[in-house]
Amino acid sequence: MPTPLHKKENIFEVIKKQDVLLHHPYTTFSTVADFIAEAAEDTNVQAIKICLYRTGKDSPIVNSLMRASRLGKQVTALVELKARFDEENNIEWARRLENEGVHVVYGISTLKTHSKVLLVVRREKDKLVRYVHLATGNYNPITAKIYTDLGLLTADEEIGEDASSLFNFLTGYSQQDKYKRLIVAPLNLRERLIALIRREKKNKLAGKEARIIIKANSITDVELINELYSASQSGVQIDMIVRGICALRPGVKGMSENIRVRSIIGRFLEHSRILYFANGGGDAEEIYIGSADLMHRSFDSRVEVVTPILDPEIKNYLKDQMLAVYLKDETNARILNADGSYKKLADRKGGGFDSQMSFVGQAALD
Repeated sequence: MPTPLHKKENIFEVIKKQDVLLHHPYTTFSTVADFIAEAAEDTNVQAIKICLYRTGKDSPIVNSLMRASRLGKQVTALVELKARFDEENNIEWARRLENEGVHVVYGISTLKTHSKVLLVVRREKDKLVRYVHLATGNYNPITAKIYTDLGLLTADEEIGEDASSLFNFLTGYSQQDKYKRLIVAPLNLRERLIALIRREKKNKLAGKEARIIIKANSITDVELINELYSASQSGVQIDMIVRGICALRPGVKGMSENIRVRSIIGRFLEHSRILYFANGGGDAEEIYIGSADLMHRSFDSRVEVVTPILDPEIKNYLKDQMLAVYLKDETNARILNADGSYKKLADRKGGGFDSQMSFVGQAALD
């Protein structure tokens, strides 16, 4: 895994040098909580903005936001009141945050804000530097122990600008519709993903390297599924790791012969979303992570954020040491057949390669 964070290090200096990938629960979620706590205490931090979807009942993150507000920082929290099963918790947290002077926003009435974004603005010498955390999972230390999720800490200037624009949109200060790095639903997520799939098809027809790997919780969007079928018919090899609902049918002659789908059901709930596109191979490969599943609601009825992975080391890790590991799994994997049935890959007890335990073992070595 890319360089881990150590408590003695100044987290801002680490992120400024290189992007940092977090892989929960194998990377402790306290890294995120500690980052927010450090930002709350840091006298150079001017502002903290965050999207809160599920936070849990006793959240150290919310306590840090209130502490930051008490210390005079500008703190904005977008609290999603339509988060299913967490409505009561979120209403209570919203009241407490407001009482501490936090600018609480309740999102856009017609959209559910499902994105996982944190922005910290810090004054350094004569300029403001933005630090961003983008994730596939919620700011919830309880679920972070049992859900597999990814988080990216970055000081990339364009991602920082995009995060600022996103919060300006969510808080009603702008109607931002152009982003340099981030892909944002409902603005253009479906269109961008379709363009990426079509590019793989074009590359395959031109004799270039073409491959797609998708890890998601669900895929039900008909338009996107049809694009994947079309890419398959052009010879693009497609591997999908879909834990839950999958409306796509793999291995159907003449339609999806080059698509394979597996579901990973293990000790932890697979929750991370990863999108890989070969794009001709080599340094041109592209990988994205984000909050969105491939569903109609994610594209049209929710605010979702997907970010490109820019750091070459992290890109290689996600491709070669994460996606490849899931595709090797023999213990937790169930293969989706063309008729919609699933077959457990291995019925042996205690035998076969276990992707999740592989990550546990790697975390113990780091």
